Amino acid sequence: MANELSGKRVAILAASGVEQVELEQPRKAADDAGASTTLISVDTGEIQAMNGDINPGDTFSVDRAIADVSADDFDALILPGGTCNPDTLRQNGDVIAFVQAIAGAGKPIAAICHAPWTLVEADLVRGKRLTSFPSLRTDIRNAGGDVVDEQVVVDQGLITSRNPDDLDAFCATIVKEFA
Repeated sequence: MANELSGKRVAILAASGVEQVELEQPRKAADDAGASTTLISVDTGEIQAMNGDINPGDTFSVDRAIADVSADDFDALILPGGTCNPDTLRQNGDVIAFVQAIAGAGKPIAAICHAPWTLVEADLVRGKRLTSFPSLRTDIRNAGGDVVDEQVVVDQGLITSRNPDDLDAFCATIVKEFA
Protein backbone atom coordinates (compact mmCIF):
# COMPACT_ATOMS: atom_id res chain seq x y z
CA MET A 1 0.00 0.00 0.00
CA ALA A 2 2.05 2.89 -1.26
CA ASN A 3 0.19 5.55 -3.24
CA GLU A 4 -2.88 3.74 -4.57
CA LEU A 5 -5.09 6.41 -3.02
CA SER A 6 -2.97 9.45 -3.81
CA GLY A 7 -5.27 12.43 -4.36
CA LYS A 8 -8.31 10.65 -2.89
CA ARG A 9 -10.30 12.38 -0.16
CA VAL A 10 -11.77 9.93 2.32
CA ALA A 11 -14.40 10.87 4.89
CA ILE A 12 -14.50 8.94 8.15
CA LEU A 13 -17.83 9.44 9.88
CA ALA A 14 -17.92 8.62 13.60
CA ALA A 15 -19.37 9.70 16.94
CA SER A 16 -18.51 9.02 20.56
CA GLY A 17 -18.71 5.31 21.22
CA VAL A 18 -16.78 4.42 18.07
CA GLU A 19 -14.74 1.23 18.38
CA GLN A 20 -11.18 2.60 18.51
CA VAL A 21 -9.46 -0.06 16.42
CA GLU A 22 -12.18 0.21 13.74
CA LEU A 23 -11.45 3.93 13.47
CA GLU A 24 -7.67 3.78 13.65
CA GLN A 25 -6.80 0.86 11.39
CA PRO A 26 -8.92 1.81 8.34
CA ARG A 27 -7.77 5.43 8.68
CA LYS A 28 -4.13 4.32 8.81
CA ALA A 29 -4.63 2.06 5.78
CA ALA A 30 -6.13 4.93 3.77
CA ASP A 31 -3.46 7.40 4.94
CA ASP A 32 -0.64 4.93 4.23
CA ALA A 33 -2.04 4.45 0.72
CA GLY A 34 -1.80 8.21 0.12
CA ALA A 35 -5.37 9.33 0.84
CA SER A 36 -6.29 12.47 2.71
CA THR A 37 -8.66 11.48 5.53
CA THR A 38 -11.09 13.73 7.39
CA LEU A 39 -12.79 12.75 10.64
CA ILE A 40 -16.37 13.99 10.59
CA SER A 41 -18.88 13.83 13.44
CA VAL A 42 -22.20 15.29 14.48
CA ASP A 43 -20.37 18.15 16.22
CA THR A 44 -16.86 19.57 16.35
CA GLY A 45 -14.59 18.96 19.33
CA GLU A 46 -13.59 15.46 20.35
CA ILE A 47 -15.19 12.04 20.26
CA GLN A 48 -14.58 9.31 22.83
CA ALA A 49 -13.49 5.99 21.37
CA MET A 50 -14.17 2.70 23.12
CA ASN A 51 -12.41 -0.64 23.31
CA GLY A 52 -14.74 -3.61 23.27
CA ASP A 53 -17.70 -1.22 23.49
CA ILE A 54 -17.32 -0.80 27.27
CA ASN A 55 -13.79 0.39 28.05
CA PRO A 56 -12.95 4.02 27.26
CA GLY A 57 -10.13 4.39 24.77
CA ASP A 58 -8.56 7.52 23.36
CA THR A 59 -10.30 10.69 22.31
CA PHE A 60 -10.04 11.93 18.73
CA SER A 61 -10.30 15.48 17.44
CA VAL A 62 -13.06 15.98 14.91
CA ASP A 63 -11.89 17.70 11.74
CA ARG A 64 -15.32 18.84 10.54
CA ALA A 65 -18.94 18.74 11.66
CA ILE A 66 -21.43 16.92 9.44
CA ALA A 67 -23.38 20.16 8.88
CA ASP A 68 -20.28 21.68 7.28
CA VAL A 69 -19.48 19.00 4.69
CA SER A 70 -20.85 17.84 1.37
CA ALA A 71 -20.57 14.56 -0.49
CA ASP A 72 -18.82 16.59 -3.21
CA ASP A 73 -15.91 17.10 -0.78
CA PHE A 74 -15.02 13.39 -0.75
CA ASP A 75 -14.30 10.38 -2.95
CA ALA A 76 -15.19 7.66 -0.43
CA LEU A 77 -16.58 7.07 3.06
CA ILE A 78 -15.52 4.87 5.98
CA LEU A 79 -18.04 4.04 8.71
CA PRO A 80 -16.35 2.45 11.75
CA GLY A 81 -18.44 0.46 14.21
CA GLY A 82 -18.94 0.30 17.94
CA THR A 83 -22.47 -0.04 19.23
CA CYS A 84 -23.13 3.55 20.37
CA ASN A 85 -21.43 5.22 17.40
CA PRO A 86 -23.83 4.14 14.61
CA ASP A 87 -26.80 4.42 16.96
CA THR A 88 -25.94 8.12 17.38
CA LEU A 89 -25.21 8.64 13.69
CA ARG A 90 -28.41 7.04 12.41
CA GLN A 91 -30.51 9.49 14.42
CA ASN A 92 -28.99 12.55 12.73
CA GLY A 93 -30.69 13.80 9.58
CA ASP A 94 -27.53 15.48 8.26
CA VAL A 95 -25.64 12.18 8.62
CA ILE A 96 -28.31 10.24 6.73
CA ALA A 97 -28.45 12.85 3.95
CA PHE A 98 -24.64 12.80 3.64
CA VAL A 99 -24.44 9.00 3.49
CA GLN A 100 -27.25 8.90 0.92
CA ALA A 101 -25.49 11.58 -1.17
CA ILE A 102 -22.20 9.65 -1.11
CA ALA A 103 -24.02 6.51 -2.28
CA GLY A 104 -26.10 8.44 -4.80
CA ALA A 105 -22.91 9.81 -6.37
CA GLY A 106 -21.62 6.26 -6.81
CA LYS A 107 -18.83 6.70 -4.28
CA PRO A 108 -17.78 3.65 -2.25
CA ILE A 109 -18.77 3.22 1.40
CA ALA A 110 -16.94 0.89 3.79
CA ALA A 111 -18.79 -0.16 6.97
CA ILE A 112 -17.61 -2.57 9.65
CA CYS A 113 -19.25 -4.32 12.60
CA HIS A 114 -22.26 -2.26 13.81
CA ALA A 115 -21.78 0.50 11.19
CA PRO A 116 -24.32 -0.99 8.73
CA TRP A 117 -27.02 0.33 11.09
CA THR A 118 -26.37 3.71 9.48
CA LEU A 119 -26.72 2.13 6.03
CA VAL A 120 -30.04 0.56 7.10
CA GLU A 121 -31.33 3.95 8.29
CA ALA A 122 -30.24 5.53 5.00
CA ASP A 123 -32.14 2.80 3.09
CA LEU A 124 -28.99 1.67 1.28
CA VAL A 125 -29.03 -2.10 1.92
CA ARG A 126 -32.14 -3.08 -0.06
CA GLY A 127 -31.16 -5.62 -2.73
CA LYS A 128 -27.52 -5.67 -1.67
CA ARG A 129 -25.37 -8.45 -0.25
CA LEU A 130 -23.46 -7.53 2.91
CA THR A 131 -22.17 -8.72 6.26
CA SER A 132 -22.11 -7.24 9.74
CA PHE A 133 -21.88 -8.02 13.43
CA PRO A 134 -24.41 -10.82 14.11
CA SER A 135 -26.82 -8.67 16.16
CA LEU A 136 -27.57 -6.44 13.14
CA ARG A 137 -28.38 -9.19 10.68
CA THR A 138 -32.13 -9.24 11.34
CA ASP A 139 -32.25 -5.45 10.88
CA ILE A 140 -30.42 -5.77 7.57
CA ARG A 141 -32.72 -8.56 6.35
CA ASN A 142 -35.79 -6.55 7.41
CA ALA A 143 -34.41 -3.62 5.39
CA GLY A 144 -34.16 -5.82 2.29
CA GLY A 145 -30.49 -6.76 2.43
CA ASP A 146 -29.02 -10.21 1.81
CA VAL A 147 -26.83 -11.00 4.83
CA VAL A 148 -23.93 -13.43 4.64
CA ASP A 149 -21.34 -14.47 7.21
CA GLU A 150 -18.10 -13.65 5.41
CA GLN A 151 -14.95 -11.72 6.33
CA VAL A 152 -15.47 -9.00 3.71
CA VAL A 153 -18.29 -8.48 1.22
CA VAL A 154 -18.26 -6.02 -1.70
CA ASP A 155 -21.53 -5.28 -3.51
CA GLN A 156 -22.50 -2.25 -5.57
CA GLY A 157 -20.14 0.14 -3.82
CA LEU A 158 -20.66 -1.19 -0.29
CA ILE A 159 -17.72 -2.83 1.49
CA THR A 160 -18.72 -4.55 4.73
CA SER A 161 -17.01 -6.64 7.39
CA ARG A 162 -18.18 -8.39 10.55
CA ASN A 163 -15.90 -7.30 13.42
CA PRO A 164 -12.36 -6.25 14.41
CA ASP A 165 -11.03 -9.74 13.61
CA ASP A 166 -11.70 -8.90 9.94
CA LEU A 167 -9.77 -5.61 9.94
CA ASP A 168 -6.76 -6.79 7.91
CA ALA A 169 -8.98 -8.00 5.07
CA PHE A 170 -11.32 -5.02 5.44
CA CYS A 171 -8.46 -2.50 5.22
CA ALA A 172 -6.89 -4.22 2.20
CA THR A 173 -10.27 -4.25 0.46
CA ILE A 174 -10.85 -0.57 1.28
CA VAL A 175 -7.62 0.40 -0.44
CA LYS A 176 -8.37 -1.80 -3.47
CA GLU A 177 -11.96 -0.62 -3.87
CA PHE A 178 -11.28 3.06 -3.13
CA ALA A 179 -8.48 3.08 -5.72
